[in-house]
Amino acid sequence: MDFLINTFNTLLYQPLFNALILLYLYIPGHDFGIAVILLTIIIKLILYPLASKGIRSQKALSALQPKIKEIQEKYKDDKEKQSREMMEFYKREKINPFSGCLPLLIQLPILIALFRLFWNGFGPEKMGFLYSFIPNPGAIDTTFLGIMNLAEPSIILAVITGIAQFFQTKMVTPKTKKSNKNTPDFSQVMQKQMLYFFPVFTVFILWRMPSAIALYWLTTTAFTIAQQYIILKKNDSRELK
Repeated sequence: MDFLINTFNTLLYQPLFNALILLYLYIPGHDFGIAVILLTIIIKLILYPLASKGIRSQKALSALQPKIKEIQEKYKDDKEKQSREMMEFYKREKINPFSGCLPLLIQLPILIALFRLFWNGFGPEKMGFLYSFIPNPGAIDTTFLGIMNLAEPSIILAVITGIAQFFQTKMVTPKTKKSNKNTPDFSQVMQKQMLYFFPVFTVFILWRMPSAIALYWLTTTAFTIAQQYIILKKNDSRELK
């Protein structure tokens, strides 16, 4: 267990800690919030190709939902046959149904490291994580634009982040046509519930945590919205040609 913790600290926690301190030191005005935003953008740029692949896969799967439902309905009484047909369908369409999960799995350790980074704070006792070539900043002022202490919770920032999360989720939620069936489609019901559940869950998580986490989450969500817009717009343009 100690080996895993040390490896995690060496590969993720310490590099992120030093990168944030370095940004804080050299940003004019030494604004901690601006440093958090810049670090988030740098991380998102590094992961941009991987995230783009996940968004495209998610879009492709959404477009194929009618055919997937058709296969599921046709073989609903034979689950083994249904599974075989689904795998053949994915093979024909050259789609990996799990490819959209890979970017999330890779980003999860980074997300955990950043959460731990902001949760633990930046007191003098944490400066032992600094590399030898990074100057010790001494006491860190964790205010953002001189109006918000990012070491403390902020319900306002949590709610704004939840709203942004709603729009991000809505962008990738496939539009569904109204059905004449008396019973609603289960997948459509789940998609609608997730559309509202994730933003509420985001606010619930963030409103008691240091607002630096909310600022990171908000910046990530805003960047992802822009990335989704660019990629989905390109896909729509290709489909029209």
